[in-house]
Amino acid sequence: MNKIYLLTVLLLMHYWATAQTQGDGQILVLGVAQDGGYPHAGCTKRCCTMAWKDANKRRFITSLALIDEGTKRWWLFEATPDIKEQLEYFRQLTGGVFPYLPEGIFITHAHIGHYTGLMQLGKEVMNAKEVNVYVLPRMKQYLEVNGPWSQLVSMKNIILKDVCILEDKQAIASSMGCKIADGIGVSAFRVPHRDEYSETAGFYIGLSNRKYVFIPDIDKWSKWKMDLKNVAEIADVLLVDGTFYDSQELPGRNITEVPHPYVPETIKLFDSVSQQKRKILTSKIHFIHFNHTNALMWDTVAQEKVMKAGFRVAKQGQRL
Repeated sequence: MNKIYLLTVLLLMHYWATAQTQGDGQILVLGVAQDGGYPHAGCTKRCCTMAWKDANKRRFITSLALIDEGTKRWWLFEATPDIKEQLEYFRQLTGGVFPYLPEGIFITHAHIGHYTGLMQLGKEVMNAKEVNVYVLPRMKQYLEVNGPWSQLVSMKNIILKDVCILEDKQAIASSMGCKIADGIGVSAFRVPHRDEYSETAGFYIGLSNRKYVFIPDIDKWSKWKMDLKNVAEIADVLLVDGTFYDSQELPGRNITEVPHPYVPETIKLFDSVSQQKRKILTSKIHFIHFNHTNALMWDTVAQEKVMKAGFRVAKQGQRL
């Protein structure tokens, strides 16, 4: 009787634990660098030479994995040029218990660091079968009509999907977005950026226990119709554009041609917030998408300065 009772209790505990993890998603940071990666092609400055010499200092291009521990399903955000290494990195981080390829890939826009990894799904490499790729309308058209991406579509290596769009903070606050699994929703919202080939999306990831916002690229916060401070009140974690620290990072180039909010500009946005509220909001902000020239990529002193101001610096391999 005691053995039967104990077995019953253990089975119930196992069922309860499994049930608790259904739809309980988490975010893994698979990369933090800007489109060129780190170290950067053609860079012979100190910021890159130390990474060329020490492989442990190298960083992949910005990408996230959304995982559902209960169902062992996962989704990838951005198909970067480093996707081959990042798929293996994900396998190592998760112990190989998830499928090698994700259920779907969410792509923000048509700049090289965000979609060109799709080539690895083609017949020359993996010859993948019907991987869902979630995009906004112009991005969808771009992939459908331009080679080599159109071949991925015609051969059904990928299946293009319209991503759900939420355009204001009220919608984000009241919804988990478009459901992709039990307790998990993902939605896109448009952000102002250099839209040569496609529009640019940010992503809202709604889980049963957390809300995440992912904006790796934006021109300036003042151009966005939403207020970052208001969004920070709604979300639990925001991974936002930290491409450049200041305007002096690209000597010989006109940095205004590649507009991004400098990290101090983002920090300054929260100066008008009361001290108590500011501490709560800023702790949610994680800078990501660092250019190789940005000291936040490689300088612990710079990182500590930002963290002392109450903000966070995203780390490759970080579990949120």
